[in-house]
Amino acid sequence: MNDLNVVDILLVEDNAKDAELTIRALRKQNIANPLITVEDGAAALDFLFCRGPYEGRDISRPPKVILLDLKLPKVNGLEVLAAVKADERLRSVPVVIVTSSQEDPDVKKAYALGANSYVVKPVRSDDFIKAMSKLGLYWLLVNQPPK
Repeated sequence: MNDLNVVDILLVEDNAKDAELTIRALRKQNIANPLITVEDGAAALDFLFCRGPYEGRDISRPPKVILLDLKLPKVNGLEVLAAVKADERLRSVPVVIVTSSQEDPDVKKAYALGANSYVVKPVRSDDFIKAMSKLGLYWLLVNQPPK
């Protein structure tokens, strides 16, 4: 990814296998939108708020969707979600929680903070790929974001 201003998908996932499965699922559906993966919540915030290694990025060009794990190192997914939804420039970016947590408090907290969707990662690889394929198709091709 050369131009960080044309990222359509921000994948925030610390598990390399899950990140690879998500990317494979999107590509399998011919979703070739520009994607960047970061491995922790601090890096996600740096990317979104154009700090540190992403300092030259244009904050007025946010991703079309953020796929966000909850259990992340440095800054957890709920903290990332809260920061995104608290910022007027990013508030309308859809944030899809993609996590292994089925715990009711996590689900409730995510929606209370403004999550647009909450997807529990299926255990089987085939089911995971199917779920991510559907998710990508919806948020990138079906959903109509504000202009």
